[in-house]
Amino acid sequence: MRYGSALIALGANLPHAGRTPAQTLRAALAALRDAGFVHLRESALYATPCFPPGAGPDYVNACAVADWAGDAAAALAALHGVEAAFGRSRAERWGMRTLDLDLIALDDAVLPDRATWAHWAGLPPAEQARAAPDRLVLPHPRLADRAFVLVPLAEVAPLWRHPVTGRTVAGMLAALPAADRAAVVPIGPRIAPK
Repeated sequence: MRYGSALIALGANLPHAGRTPAQTLRAALAALRDAGFVHLRESALYATPCFPPGAGPDYVNACAVADWAGDAAAALAALHGVEAAFGRSRAERWGMRTLDLDLIALDDAVLPDRATWAHWAGLPPAEQARAAPDRLVLPHPRLADRAFVLVPLAEVAPLWRHPVTGRTVAGMLAALPAADRAAVVPIGPRIAPK
């Protein structure tokens, strides 16, 4: 069986079933293992400002890299299944959430194609708030702009290279403004493997 490397961003800013967002992320990592993501390597947990600003309580974020034996669509379906188990509702774009799991990349796949990726990656910020792709776009088109993803991702996959831009996670992180990087604050050690 061939495994690919899945880069996953985790976030939460609402409690669920008596758990704080940090506790939810820890429990979600165990659920990811049960869903078929193996050999998980997890970052520390980070407190991050809500995105977009003013949309709700601040977040707890983390990233993980895992081996995945299926295709990207199956990985996304597995992530959505875990989100649903933790009370995720998709009522509002960029709204508050009990759990958010984003498939950031799967190996060096560019999906559905480079032209579609380039369209979504080049979308102006005002359009990003209004428009959402109707299919999975990989790598995540706004990865290079998001400190709340790049800071924890740099712990577990600093040398992963973007298949379109050629930039590493460490390079994308270094290119962000210092204030953006400083706003992502560690709140605990790496999540211990189980």
